Amino acid sequence: MTAHRSFAIACAAALLTTLPALAQPARPPGQIKITNTREVPLEMLEISTMGEQARLVAKLAKPLAPRQSVTLKLTKPAGCSYTVMGRFGDDADVEHEAVDLCKERTLRLTD
Repeated sequence: MTAHRSFAIACAAALLTTLPALAQPARPPGQIKITNTREVPLEMLEISTMGEQARLVAKLAKPLAPRQSVTLKLTKPAGCSYTVMGRFGDDADVEHEAVDLCKERTLRLTD
């Protein structure tokens, strides 16, 4: 077997081993870490699915102190895009749409 043909077979074998990983759809996590990097408490935070019939998948149970983190369990997550809404102790609101939780497993809330 020639070196050129051996190289082609090796490349084809490498491609075949990566195809199953590429074909699998992205899956949302079962939980997400929330970090409050602000100097005021995070009073409220909700994570919802997107669309006309949005569904709440996670909610902050109690205020999150400044410079602290908490892990929220996602209840029946579906898809990757979510809306994140929150309110801080100084009445500052945070709202982000189309947050890709399949890629972002930690949300850092900053000024």
